[in-house]
Amino acid sequence: MPLSLIEIEALKLSLRVSLWAVCLSLPLGILVAWVLSRKSFPGRVLIDGIVHLPLIVPPVVVGYILLLAFGRRGFIGSWLWEAFEISISFSWKGAALAAGIMAFPLMVRSIRLGLDAVDPKLEQAAKTLGASSFGVFFSVTMPLILPSILTGAILAFARCLGEFGATITFVSNIPGETRTLPLALYTAVQSPGGEIAALRLVVISVVIALFALLISEFLSRKARK
Repeated sequence: MPLSLIEIEALKLSLRVSLWAVCLSLPLGILVAWVLSRKSFPGRVLIDGIVHLPLIVPPVVVGYILLLAFGRRGFIGSWLWEAFEISISFSWKGAALAAGIMAFPLMVRSIRLGLDAVDPKLEQAAKTLGASSFGVFFSVTMPLILPSILTGAILAFARCLGEFGATITFVSNIPGETRTLPLALYTAVQSPGGEIAALRLVVISVVIALFALLISEFLSRKARK
């Protein structure tokens, strides 16, 4: 049975939200992972805890905090609206923000593990040859941690696809705007006679997640060669 227009819409929206969330959070994820792996400073443990907080607290809590901060009356949301007339809450941009925050710890953790495995002597040797800090990172460190970056990005993408609690709390369940695959599945389950649609959405979600993991494994192996 072919997919309905509502299901196709939810699929496209989920892919768009996940791609934007990963692309925008990846540079910050690399920076945070590098700082946590290479630098020692007061408050480092606190920052590490804040970064991993979305893994611990319920997603609804994260969504509510985002609503307080980025809502039209929030201290950040009100400024964005008054200065640029940009509204993040109850839009797909807010869904991307919520998904990116929930997936951020997985991305940082994967990249940080790759950085911890890099021998600091290699970076020191490059510096003694006259390379700058940026040159060392892009010529030595980046190629070595590329598999970890790819793995972190794919894991974050898969996590974004499955995000539910923070999304529905922050941006609600608006058809065509914020109703991603998990929210569409929730709506189908709650609707009378929606079992078939719910089953199709389950199959789509599983196939996309497996496909993403296979791509991650393929890219990681290719990067190691």
